[in-house]
Amino acid sequence: MTAYLPHSDNERKAMLAAIGAGSIDDLFSDIPQELRIADTGLPSGLTEVEVAQHLEDLAAQNQVVGSRSFLGAGYYQHHIPAAVRAVIGRTEFATSYTPYQAEVSQGTLQHIFEFQSAICELTGLDVANASMWDGPSAAAEAAFLAVRQTRREEIALSAGLHPETAHVIDTYAAGPGFPVTSLRLDPITGQTSIPTGEVLGGAGALVVQQPNFLGIIEDLEALAAAAHAAGALLVVIQNPMTLGLLESPGAQGADVVVGDVQVLGNAMSFGGPSAGYMATRQQYLRQLPGRLVGQTTDAAGRTCYTLTLQAREQHIRRAKATSNICSNQALNALAAIVHLALLGSRGLAELGEICVTRAHWLQRRLIDDVGAKPLANGPFFHEFAVNLPEPAQVFTARMRTAGFEAGVPLTRWFPAETNGLLVAVTEMNTPADLAAYMEEAQR
Repeated sequence: MTAYLPHSDNERKAMLAAIGAGSIDDLFSDIPQELRIADTGLPSGLTEVEVAQHLEDLAAQNQVVGSRSFLGAGYYQHHIPAAVRAVIGRTEFATSYTPYQAEVSQGTLQHIFEFQSAICELTGLDVANASMWDGPSAAAEAAFLAVRQTRREEIALSAGLHPETAHVIDTYAAGPGFPVTSLRLDPITGQTSIPTGEVLGGAGALVVQQPNFLGIIEDLEALAAAAHAAGALLVVIQNPMTLGLLESPGAQGADVVVGDVQVLGNAMSFGGPSAGYMATRQQYLRQLPGRLVGQTTDAAGRTCYTLTLQAREQHIRRAKATSNICSNQALNALAAIVHLALLGSRGLAELGEICVTRAHWLQRRLIDDVGAKPLANGPFFHEFAVNLPEPAQVFTARMRTAGFEAGVPLTRWFPAETNGLLVAVTEMNTPADLAAYMEEAQR
């Protein structure tokens, strides 16, 4: 099938007019102007060799994140074992992944099944699907699962969600007109305030993040009890890297758990691609969006795998579909399951301990030696928010000249938090990096 491209100005104008756009630029109006490149500086009439060299020069201007990066806010730098790239680079995996024909897709189906199994074990829930696009869209799909199941339309979001995740849920909810409300954070602990039934009202979903956007560990048991008492389901957006140390959200009462597996085997890569995950309890199985892979036996009694229980709009009547998600991120999910297999339960716990120990050391030093104050006093994992004695953008600019990405200024999302800085620490930040960070921060 060949795509049709308009050849004349009149054709282009007619097509733009049909969709209500005045120009091609209107199609990109949602992208902030400061993020656009007006001109790549690519001259016309170059040879292939010259074009390749010019593009290499442009690419060389990118700064690769190193061990002196303390950026987080949803995307985190973790070590990716060489075996991950070796496995996902095999041609049988690095090709078209859609496993419609089970008889020729057993390898892909098996690793997706193993991904689902690992997600169930991590989250403490009964069933998981064959990956989602990413964490934020998985959160929106989970909220919709909850409102379908409870037959309620309202969605309650903790103010501790990543602001951009909340925005994605708002966007999804705007279509059917589902009302979205926000639950405040405790000003001392930074945890979601436990809502009463009156506060939750007619909500079908209570959505929280663990750890939350400020890095604080939420009291999931109390939140689950409050949600269930009000007739809502608890949706938890969980960083899977924390589950080597933190108790599984399913054991604490969560009904649906989602998140992003970027932290497992997937590089930061300028923000993508990655893969989302979703797990839930057995009674909500029929509400799961996307693909599910099941294990069965063939006519000869051999173990095999196949797609099953598909409630996608491509497979059943559109009006009865749970979602129109029409793809998954199988290669990224494969990277995650290979990384998990290499770590094992003990390795995941040890990795978590390293992150927690180093993050708490750095926070304490910033408080004692720089005069920073914690933005919240609740328990945290490997990310924390502090108020600096100076504007965060001034601090990070100064640290950048010394080779540090010192954290993410909170003014990006909260203009009033001029001095607020969100700092993430992982196993990639060595003790020497932490000491150098503090030496530079005190200058």
